[in-house]
Amino acid sequence: MITIHGYADPRFERVTDAFAANFANGGDVGASFCATLGGETVVDIWAGHADEAATRPWERDTIINVYSTTKTMCALTALLLADRGELDFAQKVAHYWPEFAANGKAEVTVAQLMSHSAGLSGFKEPVEGPELYDWERITGLLAAQAPYWEPGTAPGYHAMTQGYLVGEVVRRIAGVTLGTLFRTEIAEPLGADFHIGLPESEDSRCAELIPPPPGGSIAAVSDSWLTQNMANNPKIDPRATRTRAWRAAELPAANGHGNARSVAAVQTLLANGGIGGNGKRILSEAGVRRALEPQIAGQDMVLNIPVNYGLGYGLPGGMMPFPNPNSAFWGGYGGSLVIADFDARLCMSYVMNKMASTTVGDMRAGMICASVWQVVLAG
Repeated sequence: MITIHGYADPRFERVTDAFAANFANGGDVGASFCATLGGETVVDIWAGHADEAATRPWERDTIINVYSTTKTMCALTALLLADRGELDFAQKVAHYWPEFAANGKAEVTVAQLMSHSAGLSGFKEPVEGPELYDWERITGLLAAQAPYWEPGTAPGYHAMTQGYLVGEVVRRIAGVTLGTLFRTEIAEPLGADFHIGLPESEDSRCAELIPPPPGGSIAAVSDSWLTQNMANNPKIDPRATRTRAWRAAELPAANGHGNARSVAAVQTLLANGGIGGNGKRILSEAGVRRALEPQIAGQDMVLNIPVNYGLGYGLPGGMMPFPNPNSAFWGGYGGSLVIADFDARLCMSYVMNKMASTTVGDMRAGMICASVWQVVLAG
C-alpha cells in the first residue's frame, strides 16, 4: 500500500483515490498533485520515491524537471509584459529583435512565436546537446534561420525553440533573462518554488526523471521530417536533466524545476483572475484572459495531432475536450500537466518522475483531473 502524504479537502477524497491508483497499478514511482479552487488550495498531495531505485522518499519539497510544462511559465512571463504595455503580441518580432528579420522572417509576429506557428520548430544547423546551454549561440542560429513553412499558416510544435524565441524577445524588452524576470516578478512574489535556472543549492531536493520505455515516442511512430528534426537535433536525453549543466541553464521551453504545488501556485493566476493564492495580484484579469485568445488550430505538423493554440497555451478542442471552454493547459514530455479552468476558477497540476512516452500529458494526470472536475462541476 502506498502512503499518500499531504492534504485534501474531504470533498475531494476521490481525487486522492485516483492519485493512489497510479501507484497501485505501477504507473507512478514518485509524484505530486495539487488543485486550487478560487485561489484556495483544496488538494496538495505527494507520494512514492524520488529515484528509480526507491532509496529516497518523495518529500513535500521534492522538485523535478517538468519539461514543457515550463512553457506555461514562459508564456505567463510574456503575458505579464503585455499586461504592462511593454510587449505587443501583434508586433513583428524584429521590432524587438532586429537580427530576427533575416531569411524571410521580417513579418513574423510575437503571437506566432507564442502559438507554435512561426515555422521554427527545430534547428536547421546540427546542434549538440551541450550547445543548448549557450543562449547566444542558439538565439543566433534561430535569428539567421529561414522558416520551415510560411509563418502563420499552420501549427508545428516548437518543442525546444519556443523558449529561446519568446525568451529573447522578453530579454530585449526587459533587459534581463526570462528566468530572472519570472523569478523576481512572479515566483518570488507568489512564494512559488519553481525555477527556470536552478541554483546548485537546490540540487539535493531534485527527484530523478526515469526515462520512458523505448519505442513509444512520437519520433518512433512518425516518419515526418519535422518530427524527426525536433526530436533528434539534438536528441533529448532525460538523463541529462540530472546534470548541473542542464539544471543551471535557462531553457524556458523545457528545464523548469518545481512540483505540483509550485506549478499550481503560479498558474492559479490564470484561473483566479491574475491573483495568486496568497492574495497578491500579479496581472490584471484581462491580462491573464489573453491566454484564451485563439491563434491557430489544425493538425500539428510536428506532434501529428489536432491542436488549438492560444497565446502560449493549448486550448480545448481536438483531443482535449475539457468540460469548460474557457480553459488553458499544457504538459511536459513524460507526463506532467497543468490545467487552468477559468470558468470554474480551478487550477490543477500533476508532476511525476516515471516518464511515459507522451509529449504533452497522459492518462495518469487525466484521470486525476477528471475526478476533480466531477466534484467541482457537481457543486
